[in-house]
Amino acid sequence: MFFKRVFVLILMLFSSVSLAFTPTQAQIEQFKKLPRAQQEALAKQYGINLSSLTNSVQNSQVTSQQLPSVLERELETPEKETELDRLNPIDKPLEPFGYSLFSGSPTTFEPPENASVPDTYVLGRGDMVNVTFYGKESTSHTLKIDNEGRLSIPNFSPEQVAGLEYGEFKKLIKNKIEKEAIGLNVFVSMSQLNPMRILVVGEAYKPGSFMVSPLSTVTHALYASGGLTEIASLRNIQVKRNGKTVSTLDLYDLLLDGNTEGDINLRSGDVVFIPSVGPQITVKGAVKREGIFELTQEDDQASLVKMFGGFKENAFTKNVTVRRIMGGAKSRIISTDFSDTSMDYTPKAGDEVIVKEVSKTASDSITLIGAVVRPGFYEWYEGITLDKLFQNFRDDLLPQADFNYSILVREKSVLGEIEVIQFSLADALKGKNIPLEKNDEIYIFSRFQLKSSEEQALENLALTEEQMRQQYKVKLWHLNEFQSFEEKMASLDPVALDTADENNSSDDFNDETAIEELATFSRKSLLKAVLKRLQYQENAFSKSNTFEVRGQVRFPGKYPLPVNAAIQDAISASGGLLESAYIEKAELTRFVNKGNSQFEHKTLNISQKTGLAEQLEPKDTLNILTRPNWYEGHKVTLRGEVRFPGTYKVNRGENLYSVIKRAGGLSEYAEPKAAIYTRKSIKEQEQSQLKKLSNELRRDIASKSFQKSIGMNASISYDEMNKLLKDIASVKAVGRLVIDLPEILSGQDSLVLQDGDTLYIPGKQDSISIIGEVNYASSHLFKSGVSIDEYLELSGGVKERAKEEQIYVIKANGAVFIPKSSGWFSVNYQNELEPGDTIVVPMDASHMDNLTLWSTATQIFYQLGVGVAAIARI
Repeated sequence: MFFKRVFVLILMLFSSVSLAFTPTQAQIEQFKKLPRAQQEALAKQYGINLSSLTNSVQNSQVTSQQLPSVLERELETPEKETELDRLNPIDKPLEPFGYSLFSGSPTTFEPPENASVPDTYVLGRGDMVNVTFYGKESTSHTLKIDNEGRLSIPNFSPEQVAGLEYGEFKKLIKNKIEKEAIGLNVFVSMSQLNPMRILVVGEAYKPGSFMVSPLSTVTHALYASGGLTEIASLRNIQVKRNGKTVSTLDLYDLLLDGNTEGDINLRSGDVVFIPSVGPQITVKGAVKREGIFELTQEDDQASLVKMFGGFKENAFTKNVTVRRIMGGAKSRIISTDFSDTSMDYTPKAGDEVIVKEVSKTASDSITLIGAVVRPGFYEWYEGITLDKLFQNFRDDLLPQADFNYSILVREKSVLGEIEVIQFSLADALKGKNIPLEKNDEIYIFSRFQLKSSEEQALENLALTEEQMRQQYKVKLWHLNEFQSFEEKMASLDPVALDTADENNSSDDFNDETAIEELATFSRKSLLKAVLKRLQYQENAFSKSNTFEVRGQVRFPGKYPLPVNAAIQDAISASGGLLESAYIEKAELTRFVNKGNSQFEHKTLNISQKTGLAEQLEPKDTLNILTRPNWYEGHKVTLRGEVRFPGTYKVNRGENLYSVIKRAGGLSEYAEPKAAIYTRKSIKEQEQSQLKKLSNELRRDIASKSFQKSIGMNASISYDEMNKLLKDIASVKAVGRLVIDLPEILSGQDSLVLQDGDTLYIPGKQDSISIIGEVNYASSHLFKSGVSIDEYLELSGGVKERAKEEQIYVIKANGAVFIPKSSGWFSVNYQNELEPGDTIVVPMDASHMDNLTLWSTATQIFYQLGVGVAAIARI
């Protein structure tokens, strides 16, 4: 019967949602001791699901101290982000300020047992107190205030205490004991507070009646009701007692100042009323706390700034935009200065305050760009000159800096139009002062155009570790700071800027050079943004302030036209004249657009001061001509068995016999019949033919594969075909020109040299090589009188796919010997074999599904392979 009462008690505890108590651990243990059959029978009798009851019992073992007082609200599960969402992000809408603090639902609101009871606490019916006597006797009593509000102390008369504050109650009991019992002292404390019921109504998440601790405040009531709805007011929460409003809580005081003055203690029967939200204002942009804020009639500009936490450091406070609703029909824009405290902006309902960021472009400054040790922004002040920025070559400039050409880009109007001033850095550092103005940009270029050339020069300088680190830092600044500015300038003009240059530079720079191949501070890299800005200024009444230099200069291309520019400035900008330049005559082409003629041409003598002083005009083109009969000389290389191998510079029209004679002739070990002669132009032609042959072969294979798919038999697998195709594609052309060196040396033949020619002269030959469709490709010692057939037998004979009737011999000098009679064993053929020859056994094309190109492809493949092998042995 006892266990049954325990079970009934547990059922009541778990089935009643109104009770805030949980079964004790002892009661749970007693329930567990019941037999399983009895548990099931009792559960069935009272209509309880035993499994859910068991789970509830297990969950009840977690004490209230282990649970959070507030759980998260159940939110809608967000949809999974798609790839389209990531590519098109949507800004999240602004949220009202302060609501997240109470966005939870309560788990327990039991009276805190260890909380200190303040003296202002008002005692009520059901509260329990401890009364301890000490002195002539010592006793302790735990007493309860009865329903009449009285406290009955044993051996003493009852006292009416309900409604007294806790501090007054303690004084009352102390005075009573001292009067009624001489020599007896008393100590009074609260034992247990009786929960009280309050009502939360209005815009609460879960409005209703709640049992809370008598020490609860207004914010505790908000938590008990699960927080606030999205339209609840945070500025006007009211506490009503006996039909009158006794307090108003402004949560902004709590959230912004930590002020709890309005968060009063509640009493039993109090009503917490949460009205709807009042007028609101939206603040976004460069503020520390974006959001939607609720206004009161007392709010002004200062209180609004306090709400959004102040401005960010980059906020443009002098001109804050306010979008205001006018009469509910239209809106207007108001600009206000928040930096001026005397300005009085009064927030109004519906205002949208937008705080912009200050411009990232530094004003009243000077910018250093390019090959300088410390690029970036510098302060401008009245009277500053260029030499104040550069005081020492070594300390202020990078080793690759060009001292002959630099430019200063200056704003000449409020519209951002610019002009360019060209100067020599060397002259500026020698004392030629150049006054600087606000927002001037100074470009210092590298004296190299290509990254490879610059890196090679720096490597030769053997930079220290600190200098290498400095190079990296400057290039990093250029990448992060300058290029973002460059892209901004380029975006001003949607038309692509034509910066095409002639390929006449000694630095091997041409239009096809990729951006990543350019030196970081090269002219072409740094001038892109400047040329864009100048092109953007072009209109029907003003030509683009650019000019072009072509021909025999170091860096041909398009350049910004500086103020008062002359021909000398154009030559300096393009890096100076090359050795091949013809200074007696240069051509200046000018755009005039007169009648049927758009251009006029003028001849200049740039060797004279008058020619160098000729003034440049917008869109002029200066063409520096090549010196007549200019010849830089060809380079020819001799390798192998010559007395003095190496690279020789030759005159135009010089022949091979002449350069061999200059090299001391052949050594005593040379084999002139096996000489290999290569030429750059032939190599390029062979490579092009190889590529064409490979593509044709692939098409042929594709065609045959299609035919095979509709019924033709295949005698070779796809893997074999693919391997052969890869072999053909991987072959590198040699550029071999077949020559008879003995005839050249005897004077019977003459070979005129070209730039890049190479002569390979091997030593004495003593072997015969066999390649192609033989069982074992190898080389054998040459023996006079041994036939081709005998050499093939030494290599294991030919394969099944060999085409025996087309076997040929590649001579040591590259010529091909093809037998012309019907028999292989003719003595004539035996006598034609010589040391260094290669016997080639081609493949029968019929094994390749009658592919007509295989015969040609394999012959080229073998012949190139023989040439490469012969060169490798030298």
